[in-house]
Amino acid sequence: MEMVRNAVRSVRSIHYRQLATQIISLGMIVTSALIIWKGLMCVTGSESPVVVVLSGSMEPGFQRGDILFLRMTKDPIRAGEIVVFNVDGRDIPIVHRVIKVHERQETGEVEVLTKGDNNYGDDRLLYAQGQLWLQRHHIMGRAVGFLPYVGWVTIIMTEKPVIKYILIGVLGLLVLTSKE
Repeated sequence: MEMVRNAVRSVRSIHYRQLATQIISLGMIVTSALIIWKGLMCVTGSESPVVVVLSGSMEPGFQRGDILFLRMTKDPIRAGEIVVFNVDGRDIPIVHRVIKVHERQETGEVEVLTKGDNNYGDDRLLYAQGQLWLQRHHIMGRAVGFLPYVGWVTIIMTEKPVIKYILIGVLGLLVLTSKE
């Protein structure tokens, strides 16, 4: 409790100029992160260059909590590639392997069928109602690399929002109470 009182006293003693400097610094950090994210989007060609594996459907290749790095090119998608895709009506992208590629002769469109390595059947039950194949616009990117277990931070903060708010509060206090 004493730590909280000291933090409150410290916040009260901040001069307005120092507070403005710290708010501007925080804004620069957030802006820098956004610029880096947008730069990664341009370099990788993917709307989401980094994703976290949220389920065990790709085990043993990828574990829950692994971070995947994505890239999207104009090259044709091949069976065996690991892709991340969005399904109409779902907010969370899915990481699975392409098991079939189907090219429509009349239009030249390429459609793919996916499956989780650890799942029994293909993903048609996950697709939108009546959808049998994924089109190119559903695919966010192809996995080109990964970092094991680093994504657990994201999973914990998503599943336990209280931890996220505590962490944000502590970081905010540290920014406001730091002396230059």
